[in-house]
Amino acid sequence: MSARIVLLVTSPRLPAGLLTAAAWDVVRSAPVLAGAESPLTAAVRSAGPEVTVVSGGATQALLDAVAAHGTAVWLAGPAGDEALARELGLRLAREPGLAELELMYGSWDPPGARLLDAVEVMDRLASPGGDPWKRAQTHRSLAGFLLEECYEAYDAISADDTDALREELGDVLLQVLLHARLAEDLPEDERWNVDDVAGGLVDKMVRRNPHVFSGERTGSLEEIEANWERIKRAEKARESVLDGIALSQPALALAAKILDRAARVGLAVPPPLAESQVDPEARLGASLLATVAAARQADIDPEAALRRTTLAYAEAVRTAEREARADQPS
Repeated sequence: MSARIVLLVTSPRLPAGLLTAAAWDVVRSAPVLAGAESPLTAAVRSAGPEVTVVSGGATQALLDAVAAHGTAVWLAGPAGDEALARELGLRLAREPGLAELELMYGSWDPPGARLLDAVEVMDRLASPGGDPWKRAQTHRSLAGFLLEECYEAYDAISADDTDALREELGDVLLQVLLHARLAEDLPEDERWNVDDVAGGLVDKMVRRNPHVFSGERTGSLEEIEANWERIKRAEKARESVLDGIALSQPALALAAKILDRAARVGLAVPPPLAESQVDPEARLGASLLATVAAARQADIDPEAALRRTTLAYAEAVRTAEREARADQPS
């Protein structure tokens, strides 16, 4: 068997001793070296193998261990010890007979691992010694930022810009993490954290998708949506079909949602007639509500329709501005 140096890389987001069977086999069969003490060195030692911490000259120490035992293992630090890997690669390229360099992954980041990093970074920012601005915020002071970030994500979707959407969703996530971190500092009887947010979401998704998690028969999309609504109604004791509607959403979207909820349960409540209103503002409101109702009947999203037309008008204004500037004498 040819001489080899194994660079053992592990995920810093998993427990230090959670290694693959292949990784445990190699650390039990060859000298193990590391650049510093760490949870990983402690975990390997606790399982039996000896770990030698090398304060300097790691490349030569590894080559000496290979010369004596045929194989040597280096426990890479959280950053992967790229400088050492580069130095070893150059040395072995100049002297190919010394040993082969092998990269072994003892553990991998699980899906969503960077979310743990995001939680850790937010905790540092919103803790004593972190960012004074974030520490000074409240749920109420951040409310406008959450809306703004959601609108920017909506803009990215409307523009079919998936790169921008990825970034904007990160900004939405920042708001979620900051709200959750601030909630950790509330009085004890009001306190919650990001795990409570995620746990509640997981429980809700499992409950409302029995066709996925409980083996129920999968029907049509309409049946799945109806089942979702039935489960949702059972979860929340609501007096009205309109309970739970976000009243702070734009007025056109709010009108469409209320009309949809009323129709969903078969309530025939006619909207007010514009001509019956004495107040000019009420007359205009009734006219707009009638327009939203007509849009719903035509299966048109009135919010999207108005947005599209308004943006086209905005572009016409910009074109007129450019033409006016072009006509001005130099």
